[in-house]
Amino acid sequence: MRKNQIFVLVPVLFMACQGPSKSSKERVPREVPSYSIEQFMDNESVFGGSFSQDKSKVLISSNKTGIFNIYTIDVASGTSEEVTASDSSSIFSISFFPSDDRVLFRMDGNGDEIYHIYVREQDGTSTDLTPFEGARAIFYGWAHDRSGFYFGSNKRNPRITDVYKMELDGYTTTMIYQNDENYNFNDISRDEAYMAFSKSINTNDSDLFVYSVEDKTMAQVNENQSGNSAADFNPDGTALMYVTDDGSEFSRLMKYEIGSGETEEVVDYNWDIYNFYYTRGGKYTVTLINEDARNKLMVADNESGEDVSFPEFENGSINNISFSRDESMATFYVGSSGMPTNLYVYDLASKELTQLTNTLNKQIASEDLVIAQNIRYKSFDELDIPAIYYLPHEASVDNKVPALVWVHGGTGGQSRQNFNSLVQFMVNHGYAVLAVNNRGSSGYGKTFYQMDDQNHGDKDLKDCVEGKNWLAQQPEIDPEKIGIIGGSYGGFMTMAALTATPEEFNVGVNLFGVTNWIRTLKSIPPWWESFKDALYLEMGDPYTDDSVRLYEISPLFHADKVTKPLIVLQGSQDPRVLQVESDEIVENVKANGVPVEYVLFEDEGHGFVKKENQIEAYSAILTFLDKYLKGEDPNEVSMNTN
Repeated sequence: MRKNQIFVLVPVLFMACQGPSKSSKERVPREVPSYSIEQFMDNESVFGGSFSQDKSKVLISSNKTGIFNIYTIDVASGTSEEVTASDSSSIFSISFFPSDDRVLFRMDGNGDEIYHIYVREQDGTSTDLTPFEGARAIFYGWAHDRSGFYFGSNKRNPRITDVYKMELDGYTTTMIYQNDENYNFNDISRDEAYMAFSKSINTNDSDLFVYSVEDKTMAQVNENQSGNSAADFNPDGTALMYVTDDGSEFSRLMKYEIGSGETEEVVDYNWDIYNFYYTRGGKYTVTLINEDARNKLMVADNESGEDVSFPEFENGSINNISFSRDESMATFYVGSSGMPTNLYVYDLASKELTQLTNTLNKQIASEDLVIAQNIRYKSFDELDIPAIYYLPHEASVDNKVPALVWVHGGTGGQSRQNFNSLVQFMVNHGYAVLAVNNRGSSGYGKTFYQMDDQNHGDKDLKDCVEGKNWLAQQPEIDPEKIGIIGGSYGGFMTMAALTATPEEFNVGVNLFGVTNWIRTLKSIPPWWESFKDALYLEMGDPYTDDSVRLYEISPLFHADKVTKPLIVLQGSQDPRVLQVESDEIVENVKANGVPVEYVLFEDEGHGFVKKENQIEAYSAILTFLDKYLKGEDPNEVSMNTN
């Protein structure tokens, strides 16, 4: 079974580079049109790439109508055909069936993350295959013999995800592993003889196991405490390929021989290897590397060991590559910080490349978007902090612009060189953005990753403040107009900045951020149970004396310190950061007489996926910034001068 994604959160210390890779002398400022939020949100977002049986069509999800639905794209003509037409809940494609053109898809309740798996029959009817009341179902992959698919469900116990197989003939379900120890399912061998599981120790480290279905024994793969995750069983089921950071800052690819228990290194790289798999027939191996916030793809012929060439894209990287079942063709996505992701089909024999989507709104000129630069700056303790810098085209020494420090979600997330409509919208309207990867971010070595454990809201916040100081030193930036913005953990950092360092930033934008860590850690969704202890080790256990420190870093209890304008955005269906987190911080900050705006969506969860809501949210953010950071009269600001 091929894993859809393996991502090991193993973050490293860098040699310093104290500025953008292109100096201000080489850069020629120029005016660009100001595009409206409606124009930016008319960019299309697509994902998926499953081939139909005859490889004539590719299955995708797209939000072209304002909400995610399923479409097929004809490989020859590039024309798309609607498969579903929901106007309420988003629908996300999983795959065509292995032996026919039925479609598997998933859907939740407007962002509540209680996913169900559905089938769309070839006659157009759809059926919920996992109609378990209050339980979620997660697709794990197709059986190699095409008889069914594997999935996880917590229907037996809300806190435990067991492993099931659903037969395609009659859609009968059988539990194939009762997960009483609450392991994390990683993979299953093609002959179903072995399964791979992991057990979280902390947010970086996990033990890795191989389970014998016949013997019902669990063998531990790793010897030392480290970050470990299964990648793929080899085609004959005699070995498990896995990634580990044991003895290294970065995760490398290893091979575990199931019979002997011996391990050997396969690939070592000076960045994290985060995904590896064999194609269905075993012809190719695919390795993906997180190289300084960009993807690096390596494909090899498994028999000869020779590299297989793939097209190269200037300023872009290949993501989410998927092969046809006969291994003759591949779909993949190409995107960058300055271009929305597009889907391509590649014929490996003829080397013919076909672009299937053009997701950038035709009203927006691609040269008007900004390609971000990777930079490094020194923090308060001389630690090098990686960041991604977006500078508006019109910014210059004579035309200084306001700026925002952008903090990613997480806690151990990473800002990457990917397209972000909100960032590009703000940059297009004259705001520089510095997306910081503060200590605790993944992708830069495990030492860097663990630097904020039980220290959140302190040194990681100081990294963000130093990011602001770096911005203030740039000749194109107005040092008196710098704000902070972030979602989830980034929203917490926004509120931490406004409460712990109230005079550092001029405004704050909090998207569904944690404000009361004690409550949040006590109310995590039940399906996170296998990860809860690891999260408590990183953040602190709210049921112990750690609650004292959690209280101290929770912005809600220091809301009286906020002196700068604030906007808060929240989805009421959010199961991770509850609505009450935003309700209470808004109420408490308003008591200070500080300007506070609140945007609440009844039909969104942890992040906004519906275009009409994104338009409302991002418009509100820009209007807020124009008023309180630029100092402009909103009645005099044109939202569309193009």
